[in-house]
Amino acid sequence: MSVVDRNNRALLLEGDFPRARSEEFRRYLADLVCEFCAIDTSPHAEVTRSAEAEARLFKIIEREVGATGLEGVSIVRSPIDPRISEHPFFTPLYYTRTDEAPAGLDVARAYQGRFNLLVHVGGRGRGDRGASQAINVHIDVVRPYFQPDRRGQVIHGRGACDNKGNVAALLGALRLLSDHLKGRETELNRDLTCMFVIDEETGGNGSLSCALDRGLRKRYESLLVLECTSGRLHPGNRGCVWYRVDGVLPGVNLFEAAAFIIAELEDEGRAIRAESDHPLYPHRPVQTCHGIIGACGEHPSRINGDVSFRIAFHAQGAARRAATLVTDVLKDGLRTYVALYGDKTQAPSGSQSVRLDRHQDVTIDPSGITVRVYGLTGHMSAIHENEGAITKLAALVRALVRSRSAIERVAKGAMTLSLVGWPDVSRLVLEGGQGFVPTHTLEEVERRVREAVARGLRRYFDLAPITIDPTEAVQVSFDKLHNAAFARPVASSDMENAVAAARIAGTSTDAPTGWDASCDARIFACEYPELPVITTGAGSLQDAHSDREQIDVNEVVRMAEFLARFVLLQTGTA
Repeated sequence: MSVVDRNNRALLLEGDFPRARSEEFRRYLADLVCEFCAIDTSPHAEVTRSAEAEARLFKIIEREVGATGLEGVSIVRSPIDPRISEHPFFTPLYYTRTDEAPAGLDVARAYQGRFNLLVHVGGRGRGDRGASQAINVHIDVVRPYFQPDRRGQVIHGRGACDNKGNVAALLGALRLLSDHLKGRETELNRDLTCMFVIDEETGGNGSLSCALDRGLRKRYESLLVLECTSGRLHPGNRGCVWYRVDGVLPGVNLFEAAAFIIAELEDEGRAIRAESDHPLYPHRPVQTCHGIIGACGEHPSRINGDVSFRIAFHAQGAARRAATLVTDVLKDGLRTYVALYGDKTQAPSGSQSVRLDRHQDVTIDPSGITVRVYGLTGHMSAIHENEGAITKLAALVRALVRSRSAIERVAKGAMTLSLVGWPDVSRLVLEGGQGFVPTHTLEEVERRVREAVARGLRRYFDLAPITIDPTEAVQVSFDKLHNAAFARPVASSDMENAVAAARIAGTSTDAPTGWDASCDARIFACEYPELPVITTGAGSLQDAHSDREQIDVNEVVRMAEFLARFVLLQTGTA
């Protein structure tokens, strides 16, 4: 960097954005987050609903971009490229599956009338200073959707932190850039491209369409992806693969078998984490999450917080006779679970962490016993801070299965375990995700998940006993999200500019590391190995995908200022 560049950089960092300090700007961003969150952009099998919701939100973005007063702006509604279906990163459109279309819709039908929104701000391109910058942010959210509710400076609502707070922050940054450029009667030195994309939560097909656009790629030399990182800077993402276990075995209780499959998947996840060794990921952000069992659950990477199962007896009075023993066995199962995962009903002294009221409710009636199991919802990457109800349920079910003989002797009748709302015990559907860092490849993790499923079935079959080959009993597939891990160098001019902007804007003072989650950043990083890619954004990963999803408006304000400063540094406009 030349002396002139250093002086310009210093002037920029010492300068201020008066609008960013105003109450008017804070209210503007808060209103914008609420307006965005009031639109349900979760995935729908009826894709016309998705198209209508996305169009409504994009219309607001177009309105706000037009109100910035920036010069040299063009807005493009970019259709989803059908070639994405031929790419290895493509995610099949599982959310479009219905009874009429069990395989889901093809790309042409699923994305008819749907698009990404691209906003280009032209730079003057003078001299050799600066780099054209792109910023990517997704507008879709996970289920279940719930309406926004503002409480002081905190906005609750689906998408508040993942990722509509960051959509608002980017629009706020454009206003700050407009103020800066007009005040100095200048333009950006290099181009800025803003990508507002769809379908990140379902696998990243929106960003994949952008990444495959070679004409678009010529317009940027660096990429920043906005996600809920609490403002921290990440030149890498951990990888993740979503698994699905399907099976139908008449005469075999696959619900009980699922408890043993989950145990093996958990053990394999711990082994992968123990083996993880990468300098960008010293904290080893490797998580195992089970988001769906039967008809219970909304998303493979959303921690399940509420699931119930039934202990049915086939003899009159059996439930009353066995109640005491069953309660003791459930306590043993819970103790085993707590020994591994901790007791989230016990909050540390002075802790502000969300904690459970209780682990379970047990209801006894004449014909059986119902056990309702509770967890703490959230993004799978926060599984260690939260608690998975399906994992806990599996520990309780395993304890009951291992004590079957004693329970049935006391009950004087046979015992059957089943998932409430999914009475067909011979059919299994289990979905979740396994995280990993660059120590392991996507293919290796998929192989180990398959082997863990087979081991779990074998353990259950040996107890039954059942002689079926476990590898032929169920199908294990990975046709949803399948993200490789990646790492970029920490030492780069892009990261230097990001660190400087983050410190002056107050978004982060932490050293850059690999992110604990996976997002669309990996699509661009893997498609373009030479492209600098950084992930950052407002909002906490611990709140994402949870029933308490929220964002502090002050974080959105700081992120808007960070983005404005970063763009000025990157494009060499200072």
